[in-house]
Amino acid sequence: LPTSAMTRRIGIWKSLPSGTGRPSAGQMVPSAVSDSSPLIALASLGQFNLLQQLFGTVLIPPAVRAEVQDDRTRDALRTAAWITVQGPQDAFAVQLLRETLHAGESETIVLAKETSAAWVLIDDLAARRKANAIGLRVVGTLGVLLTAKAAKHIAAVRPLLDLLREGDFRISPDLYEQILKEAGEAP
Repeated sequence: LPTSAMTRRIGIWKSLPSGTGRPSAGQMVPSAVSDSSPLIALASLGQFNLLQQLFGTVLIPPAVRAEVQDDRTRDALRTAAWITVQGPQDAFAVQLLRETLHAGESETIVLAKETSAAWVLIDDLAARRKANAIGLRVVGTLGVLLTAKAAKHIAAVRPLLDLLREGDFRISPDLYEQILKEAGEAP
């Protein structure tokens, strides 16, 4: 993919917020609503705190909380006062999305739309496409890592990508090279 298309694919990472969401109609808007994959990936890297550093407040729906089965991510969620579990209100919208997406992805998208979240954190390509189609700003784990490097919260992306690749996180060779290029770490 050309650089511009690749940047859209991983999210518009250069414009991520630093801090909390903006008030809207007398209500605090969450900076992000997250699916389980970014939570699990960042916890596995020991970089869970990047979410707070980049977004401030994060909401997760109950289905995402239920999907988190590993001890490291559970412990991170338990101690992260800046993450709140909140269910979406529109059960019908969730059910419609469930026809093609998993429960966590469906609830994440609906909750992000309902709360006017600044960002939705999601890795699954089909879920990203659905979120984009309804006007949500999407970023995934790789976009979070790129933004964290740009904000000088991490020194390098390559070692973290390599750790993700050793686990269950799928990164194509082309995407791996593109991320390194975007991070200024290409050979």
